[in-house]
Amino acid sequence: MKLGRIASPDGVAFVAIEGAEGSETAREIAEHPFGDPTFTGRSWPLSDTRLLAPILATKIIAIGKNYAAHAAEMGSEAPADPVIFMKPNTSIVGPEAPIVRPRGATRVDYEGELAIVIGRPGKDIPAAKAKDFILGYTVANDVTERDQQKYDGQWTRGKGYDTFCPLGPWIVTDLNPEDVAISTQLDGETKQSSRTSLMLHSVGEIVEWVSRVMTLLPGDVILTGTPEGIGPMTAGQRVSVTVEGIGTLSNPVIDK
Repeated sequence: MKLGRIASPDGVAFVAIEGAEGSETAREIAEHPFGDPTFTGRSWPLSDTRLLAPILATKIIAIGKNYAAHAAEMGSEAPADPVIFMKPNTSIVGPEAPIVRPRGATRVDYEGELAIVIGRPGKDIPAAKAKDFILGYTVANDVTERDQQKYDGQWTRGKGYDTFCPLGPWIVTDLNPEDVAISTQLDGETKQSSRTSLMLHSVGEIVEWVSRVMTLLPGDVILTGTPEGIGPMTAGQRVSVTVEGIGTLSNPVIDK
């Protein structure tokens, strides 16, 4: 199932997106998409709506240096355990919403990622049972002001600006995340190209590690790390992240 969030002539709604590409229908979900969603009976052609970020995250947890080649390009060794950091939920934007480079920014980078969306509360979740707590998967861009990240010696400011966490276009509930292609294009030129099978820590291992630290709640989003090939974006460019089996998340870049 594809779960999304739309703005329609009738307001904002969670929806199930059904039908063939190009002629999809958005069926309105009552209340929320967790568990077994129920439907209101209202629907719209997807083309008559605007896709929003598919979830309003309770919190965003991210994993750093989860691909060995990316750790190497950052000048560090691959970590033995997952490296956790957080982004504020105010950094979320949806498809086609602009990524805004802050005033004074010198280098704002794209980081294409697979994102996990949590569907059930959980604490101390074993890796083997992680799938029971996952609603589905979406595409993310962990936008980073690289020079501020280096200057601060920690990552909150450089990764925390409004618009620095595009998510979308929807959540896919039946994806097998173990070995799917992930790529990032800047103005149509491929900059990142890898597979999730190259992650140092799998989806199950990530959920287990994070849930040892904090309770996971429905709507939490976990970014699983970016492969090698990160680089800067400038105003007027367009960045697109594609995850096989989900789709493409595309955003223009502007200056504040």
